[in-house]
Amino acid sequence: MQVDTQTPAQAIEVSARTIRRKRNRQLRISLLFMAPAFLVILIFMLGPAVWSVYVSLTNMALTGVGAATPQFVGLDNFVHIFHDGEFYNAFRVSLTYLVFSALIGQAGLGLLLALLMRRRNIVFKSVLGAIIVAAWVIPDVVAGFVWSAFLAGGPQSVLDPGLLNNIFSTFGLPKHAWLQEYPMTMVIIANIWRGTAFSMLLYASALESIPQELLEASAIDGASSWNTLRYVIIPLIRGAIGTDLLLITLATLSDFTLVYVLTAGSNMNTELMTIYQYRQAFQFYQIGYGSAIALLIIAAGAILSLIYTRILRVDL
Repeated sequence: MQVDTQTPAQAIEVSARTIRRKRNRQLRISLLFMAPAFLVILIFMLGPAVWSVYVSLTNMALTGVGAATPQFVGLDNFVHIFHDGEFYNAFRVSLTYLVFSALIGQAGLGLLLALLMRRRNIVFKSVLGAIIVAAWVIPDVVAGFVWSAFLAGGPQSVLDPGLLNNIFSTFGLPKHAWLQEYPMTMVIIANIWRGTAFSMLLYASALESIPQELLEASAIDGASSWNTLRYVIIPLIRGAIGTDLLLITLATLSDFTLVYVLTAGSNMNTELMTIYQYRQAFQFYQIGYGSAIALLIIAAGAILSLIYTRILRVDL
């Protein structure tokens, strides 16, 4: 008869080794199943990103010497960008577009709509939500042509007047060539219409997580609607606010299609950094220069994201 002479400490150590071996085996199996996904990410995401960094450091082009024999030029593309007045104009336009259409328009209007829909009857929420989400789900190209038709016409335009000018005519008001006279205002309004639904849905979800007891307690204490919003609701949904600002900032900085369809990229007052990049890379055929602009757009988004997390003190 064999007697087990293991001490309790030895038995615990053996058991711990067995558990570690089992966990390591499960980890290896998990990595094996995830390997195809990692491979796709490596090839189609990290690969192009690394290639873009390399291209931005060359004079690669679609025509000329840069097309035949691209050469490494270091930071020359970035130096050229920071000495190009058109870049600063595009940067200013992009910031204006970002602040008024995304940070103020989409985020502010989205929060307002989410508050209006809170505790409303199901019919009101369904109808309002469907109208707003419909603008969000249609493609950018379609949205651009919808707004072009809506704003078409003007005093000297050969196009038939759009719906907005027809409304103005009905009330005896003068017609306007909206996209020519007020290009930046029109693209900002179009982008607010286009993207508010995302912010509204995000805030509506965050508001549903607020305990009703807190709102009732603030009402009993005599807090006004503004004080309840400022001192109760906003602090509790600060994480959702940070997430929303981060995502709509990145989306707006990369916006191209809607503005390009509305303006054809021909108006310096609405030339975003993405349109400036497109013109340099695919109209002037300077691929290396365009890649450098793309990296600066990414850097701008990263810096703004850090600012949001710093100001709101949230972990995204």
